[in-house]
Amino acid sequence: MDKLTIILNGDNFSDLESFYHEVDQVLTKDLDWQTGHNLDAFNDLLCGGFGVYDYATSVKIVWTKFSKSRSELGEKLTDTLCAIIAYHDHIEFETKD
Repeated sequence: MDKLTIILNGDNFSDLESFYHEVDQVLTKDLDWQTGHNLDAFNDLLCGGFGVYDYATSVKIVWTKFSKSRSELGEKLTDTLCAIIAYHDHIEFETKD
């Protein structure tokens, strides 16, 4: 069985709030409540169990247009977001331009 691949499309965001909106679109499904838009909530969503994949299921996240995102979000924030993703052992992470 192939690992679920989730795309974070850098063309869909240019600031932190729109990044969180993209994360909501690709990591959640059929929630009847609003997710938090902060780093802790992002970390929680990566754990799984929010409709797209079950808790701690092995998935692959590909962040496309990464250089564009790094330029728009800033190096420090982008590094922080990448570190949060990399913290999760069940996530294979890749960046693409």
